[in-house]
Amino acid sequence: MCAIIDANVSHEVFGRNRPGAGVRFFKWLMSPRGRLVAGGKLLEELAKTPYLDFALQLQSTGKLRNVDKRAVDGCADHLRATGACRSNDPHVIALAQVSGARLLYSNDQALHQDFHD
Repeated sequence: MCAIIDANVSHEVFGRNRPGAGVRFFKWLMSPRGRLVAGGKLLEELAKTPYLDFALQLQSTGKLRNVDKRAVDGCADHLRATGACRSNDPHVIALAQVSGARLLYSNDQALHQDFHD
């Protein structure tokens, strides 16, 4: 199964003072089943966090899959044009749709609703 981490909570998974959910998510990610996907604007956002080195390490071990930016951006543009998202993160929903990711780590309730839909 593949997962997405919202950039604004990446510190909860990769930082030093992780909440319980972040600890559990990190353990899952380090397990044989754990995989992340990133692409498009989300990858650009994650690159601005202090955890870029960790993401590169995940990529080198096959635990991070980069999704084609054009496919994600095209899907995000469609979601914006149709007003399909409540959140301001159609790029995250687009990434989920293009990659097939079924797990999201985020504290954004509107994004949770979009992801569930």
